[in-house]
Amino acid sequence: MRLAITGSAMRTSLGDTAETYQALLAGESGRQPLRYVAPDGVNVRHGYHVDAAGPERPYRASAWLAECVAAAAREAGLDCARQRVVVLVGTGLRELRAVERWRADGQPADLDALHFGAAVRAALPGVEDVVTVSNACSASSHALALAADLLQLDEADAVLACGADAMTESMLAMIGRVGDESSDAVRPFDADRKGVLLGDGAVAVVLQRAPDDATVLLRGVGMSCDAYHETAPDPAGLRAAMDDAYRRAGLSPADVGLVLAHGTGTALNDPTEAGVLAGLFADARPGPLVTGIKGAIGHTSGSAGLMSLLVAVEALRHGQVPPVVGLRTPIPEAAPLPLVVGGPAGTDARVAQVNAFGFGGVNAVCLVEVRYGR
Repeated sequence: MRLAITGSAMRTSLGDTAETYQALLAGESGRQPLRYVAPDGVNVRHGYHVDAAGPERPYRASAWLAECVAAAAREAGLDCARQRVVVLVGTGLRELRAVERWRADGQPADLDALHFGAAVRAALPGVEDVVTVSNACSASSHALALAADLLQLDEADAVLACGADAMTESMLAMIGRVGDESSDAVRPFDADRKGVLLGDGAVAVVLQRAPDDATVLLRGVGMSCDAYHETAPDPAGLRAAMDDAYRRAGLSPADVGLVLAHGTGTALNDPTEAGVLAGLFADARPGPLVTGIKGAIGHTSGSAGLMSLLVAVEALRHGQVPPVVGLRTPIPEAAPLPLVVGGPAGTDARVAQVNAFGFGGVNAVCLVEVRYGR
C-alpha cells in the first residue's frame, strides 16, 4: 500500500516549517539564554526556546501541538465527521513541566492535561482516538510507523503522527550533569562538540493512503529496540533500524540522495552514527549528502524525528540542503560522509533517510520520497 503525507506543520525556535527551513539555509540558530529555569541550578545556560518573551505559559507543548494539528489537518482537508481519524503523539516528556511547577511553586496541575488528548480534541473536534506515546527521542518517528500500521490494517482513514515537547528543569539538570563544562551550542559531528542542548517545539503530519497525484510518499519506517545501554547507542541497533526501513521500502542505500542525521553533538552519538552511516553507504560512493538540524533548533526530544523529516521534504522539494549549523571541524569518523558544511548544497535527490535514536536503544529510521517538479 502506498502512503502519502498530505498535510504537515511544525513549530521550532526558528518559526514554522517554511521559516525554519529558510533560517536553516541561512545558517541561523535559535539558541537563546535559558529561560524559566535558573542556569546555575542545572549547569545549563542556553536553550532553543519557542516562546522568546513573556512569562512561562502552562502546558506550552500542548498549545504548540494544537496549532500544528489544526494546521496539518486543514492542509490535508480532513473531515472527522466523514473519516476515521486517529492522532498519535510521540513525546519524551509529555507535560512534565506542569508537575515540576506544581511541586516547586504550588501551581495547580490538571492531571488530564499531562497527556495531549484534550488539546488535540479541541484543535480537531470529532477525532476518534488520541494516543500519547512516550518513548524517548525517536517518539514521533515511532508514531509515524504506528500510523502506517493503522492505515495498512484499515483501522483508520487518516492518522496524524505528531511530536511535542517543552524543556523541563529535570531534563535540563540531567544534561547539565553529563560533563563539568556546560555546552554553549549544539555542534553536530564537530571535533569541539561539548554536548547537547534542549529545544522546544511541536510537529504534526497527516498520513493517508496515497492518491494518484501524491507528491510526498512515506516509503517505509524501520525500527529497533536494542536495550543495549541506558544512554549509549549501539551500532548494531542503529543499523538494524536502517536495514528494516530499506526492507520495508523496497529500496537500497544507492537510491538515497540525502540523510537527515540524528546528530546530537554528544561524545557517543556522533562517532557511532557516522560510523554506521559510512558502513551503510560504503558501496554507494560518494554517497548521499548528510546534514542535521539540532545545531540550529536544539534537541527537541520526542519531536526531533518528524522535524527532521519535514526539513528533508523541504530540501528535496526545493533542491537545497541546509548546512549543519555549528559544524566547523568534522570528527574523523565522519570523513567518509559528504557533510554539508558552511552553506547550502544543491541536490536533485528524490529520496531521503531520516534518523531518530532514543535512550535505551529505541531507534527509528524513515525513508521519504518527494515527487515535486523543479
